[in-house]
Order: sequence, then structure tokens, then C-alpha cells
Amino acid sequence: MIDEQRITLLNEKPLLRERSFIVYWMQASQRVRQNEALSYAIENANALRKPLIVYFGLVSDFPQATRRHYAFMLEGLKEVEASLAERNIPLFVCTEGMIQGLSKLAEHMALLVVDASYSRLERSWRSQASRIVACACHMVEANVVVPLRAVTDKEEYSAATLRRKIEPMISYFAQKVEIPQVQVSSLEVDCPFSCASLHDVKALLDSLHLKKLQSNYYRQKPGEKAALERLASFIEHSLDGYSDKRNDPALDHASELSAYLHFGQISSITIYHAVKDIDLEDVPAFLEQLIVRRELACNYVFFNPYYDRYEGLPSWARASLDAHAQDPRPVTYTYDQLEAGETHDRYWNAAQHQLVRLGTMHNYMRMYWGKKILQWSNSAPIAFETALSLNNTYQMDGRDPNGYAGVAWCFGKHDRPWVERPIFGSIRYMNDKGLERKFNMQRYIKKVEKEIEATIQP
Repeated sequence: MIDEQRITLLNEKPLLRERSFIVYWMQASQRVRQNEALSYAIENANALRKPLIVYFGLVSDFPQATRRHYAFMLEGLKEVEASLAERNIPLFVCTEGMIQGLSKLAEHMALLVVDASYSRLERSWRSQASRIVACACHMVEANVVVPLRAVTDKEEYSAATLRRKIEPMISYFAQKVEIPQVQVSSLEVDCPFSCASLHDVKALLDSLHLKKLQSNYYRQKPGEKAALERLASFIEHSLDGYSDKRNDPALDHASELSAYLHFGQISSITIYHAVKDIDLEDVPAFLEQLIVRRELACNYVFFNPYYDRYEGLPSWARASLDAHAQDPRPVTYTYDQLEAGETHDRYWNAAQHQLVRLGTMHNYMRMYWGKKILQWSNSAPIAFETALSLNNTYQMDGRDPNGYAGVAWCFGKHDRPWVERPIFGSIRYMNDKGLERKFNMQRYIKKVEKEIEATIQP
């Protein structure tokens, strides 16, 4: 049974027992293993002795999403489709729009189950769907360890304030979930719309007319199986030393699980159980990032209506930046120059090239990267918009709560006032000398160059 604190009733409509099937609208949790929403849908389907349909809606105009993002997602969904078929559950993929396919399933729907997501657009989809269906609509939080509202009913100021509340709740909510077998096969249910085929992902991508980038390359193989393999590799090779070495961009001690978490191809609960009993002093530091910091970002996006705008920053940060709005900028760059990585700063350029060509950027370098955009832009609001746009467009986990919170951190979110200085005001300052003191930056540049060279096809 799924804990009731994970379940939110999105409308007050009844369960329609006379209808033909249950629908699980898979959107944020694109996996079979440790999927509380899928488990809950199967439990209800079995209780009613009805078939279960898994629905996935595609929109070609998801803000700032590109062909690279969609390719990673659709390749992962191929694996989901195969895993569901082994359980006698079909995956209906609709390219007519997120809500359009659901509306065509609605007249046969006894119950609609959807996984939880926290951005404004995704929440609006769920609200719209709950209104158009005649049956009950239940949302299940499947991508966080602790359900957001179980922790707090407000936006938390910092990791410290959230940590005190969430840590005592982790062991209770990190419950392993087995996915039940369906009692009624759904494979014979007819799809009421033209169901997209995942057999040829390239053809499907072409039909969506998505924005192409300079590079559509992504470093990691997509899908649930690949996510588990990456987790195993991280534990074997990089967890030991994570505390001290994860911030060094020249080393390989990052987990590199962010894209899998963003697309829901792996559960944070699966990761938690894989590492929690390992006898290494690095485990608490890793779990701090996986749970406290990640769920702080979800808290920010859920409770702050301006999470993707300059206005969403703390009042002290905006006041300080506004007080220094007229400070002279020794150098400024246009959006196009920044996008191309054409600045005077070798380290910043390397990070930007890594982002554009590989779809990723080391987290410590993203902090430096965002600070420099602030320093090189004509105003703090322009800098915020630039950083968020570049992050969302090029990061494989762009448009994720972690990305919104990460960019906002560069402008003072979840931080405190520091010594006041030109341009930055009281915002934490970072410079290239600090990088050089801490890390072998020449090694980092060579590492990025080597990774990019490896992507070039002969």
C-alpha cells in the first residue's frame, strides 16, 4: 500500500466503477521500478478487476526543451514500454498534446492516476486534466523521498531549516515499493487515438519538429537500466572520496545521476537504499545532496510562484543587487557571445563548451558560471534570465527544480549576505583565482577538450 501522505486528490469526483479501465498518466516518473504512482494505479485496477492503461502525452513545444532532451526521454520510454508489456500493460503515447489524448480516454476512465511534478506548467496540466475527466483524479508523489507537504507547508529559507524537518522523516518515507502484477491484461484494449510508435525514435523526433542544437549528443545512455548501471559504477568508483573530491571539476567524483532523476528514470529512494548502509564517511554528504538539497529545490519550485523569475529571489538579495545596479561593469557580453563561450575567461568558456556540446556542466563550475554571468551582464535581472535560459536549454536536466534552485543560488537564494562589493552587492563572490587555489584548472580544461573531441564523429 502507498502511504496516504503521498496521495493528493486533485478533484472531488467519484470513482466510476462502471467504466472500462484505470489510467495511469505517466509524466514525471518514467520508470517501472520503485514507481509509487504505477503501484497505486495497479492496486486500484486489481481491486476493481479492471485493465490498466499507461498514458504518455508528448508536446513539441515544451519551453526550452530540445531534440537532445526528447531523444534521451524517448529512448528511455522504449525501455518502459517493453517492461510494461511484460506485465501485460500497454503504453499509449499521444503526440496530439498532453491533454488531448487524455480527453479521448476520458469517457472510458474509472480513475485517473498521475505522478507529481512541481513546475508551473506541469501543475497546470494536472489541474486541467482533473477538470476535464468525469472520474476521480489522484496524484502520487513518486520522485521525492519525503512528500513535500509532509515536511512543511511553506517555502524554506535554507537547507538548514529544511534539514531539521526532513531528516527525521527519511527512514519512514523511504519505503521500498514492489510493483504488483495486474490481474486483468490490458494488451487488448484499443487506443482511441493514433498511438505513436517508439520503435523508430528518430522518425518520431523528426515528426515533432523540435529545436536542434549545435550538438544533440548526450554522454550517458538513457533509460532505467542505464541509470542503475550508472549508480552501481558511482558506488564502486566514485563514492569513496565523494566528500572531499566532488567539488573538483577536474575529477570524476560526481554521481552523474541528475538527468536520470530529472526524467524519473530512477527513484531517489532506489539510490538511497543502494548507498545508506555502505560504511563510508562520504555517504552522509551524498545523501545531503540527494535528499536535502534536491528536495529543497522542489520546495522552492512548489512554494515560490516566481521560482523562474528575478522576483523570486530573496528580498535582501534583490535589494543589494538593485543598490549596485549602476556600478560600472568592466566588461559585458551579449547572450550570443555567452552562448558561444566567447569570453576572456578560459575556465568559464570551458564550462560553457561542456554545457553546449555535452549537455552537462560540473556543479561547482555552474556556480562559478552563474556568478560570472551576473558580473558580465548589464543588469542583474538580465543576468538571471540569461543564466536560466542557457541552463534550461543545454543542461540534460534543464527545467528541473535543481536547475531553477541552482541558478537562483548564484543570485543569493538559499544563501546568506556576504561582504559587500561592486556589482555583486552582498551576493557571494567567486573568481578565477579562487578556482586556481583549489583545483588544477589546466587539468579541467584538458578534460573538457578530451570529452568534446570524443564526441566528434570521424
